[in-house]
Amino acid sequence: IHFAYQDRPILRGVSFVVPAGRKIAIVGPSGAGKSTISRLLFRFYDPQKGTIEIDGQNIRDVQQSSVRAAIGIVPQDTVMFNASIGYNIGYGRETATQEEIEEAARLASIDKFIDRLPEKFDTMVGERGLKLSGGEKQRVAIARAILKRSSIFLFDEATSALDSRTEKEIQTSLNDVSKNQTTLVIAHRLSTIIDADQIIVLSEGKVIETGTHTELR
Repeated sequence: IHFAYQDRPILRGVSFVVPAGRKIAIVGPSGAGKSTISRLLFRFYDPQKGTIEIDGQNIRDVQQSSVRAAIGIVPQDTVMFNASIGYNIGYGRETATQEEIEEAARLASIDKFIDRLPEKFDTMVGERGLKLSGGEKQRVAIARAILKRSSIFLFDEATSALDSRTEKEIQTSLNDVSKNQTTLVIAHRLSTIIDADQIIVLSEGKVIETGTHTELR
């Protein structure tokens, strides 16, 4: 893939494969092109050169909506609506039943927290989720991604804004829900992706190293 924002080159011949059911991580410093990869995957932009394929199909040849339906994302900053916590989880799939929302909350390990809320799943979270901590918002994002039943998980700097203790807890939840799922993890630190099947190190828009955590340490 080659990609530039106007005349500023970002990706310069990046190429990799995420095998079905495996976890591949992309690490690198700020400005290396990590987040651009997730934007291209969601087709906010198309690459100037090269193709992105899912199951051998060029994503340019299918509708944007079907590409996005195939990917469940847990971003760094979770978008929260001034509505109930149940609505915010259910936003992952409009047709979800209450039972499915509750099951997604359980898998994301936020069910016990919700059970302690005054109105349970009907508790309002406030503007931009101000009544929730950073870790609780991330668990809502994980529940959303689970509920979406996507074939691919994308974790985009999902724990980088959290304190170290919360980060470990969220990391455990992410590892649990993505087991045997096709997963692409975009991260800042090698320590958060110890269990990845392969790590791709980006620098200045190029792949400079690949290997397991043990090989790259």
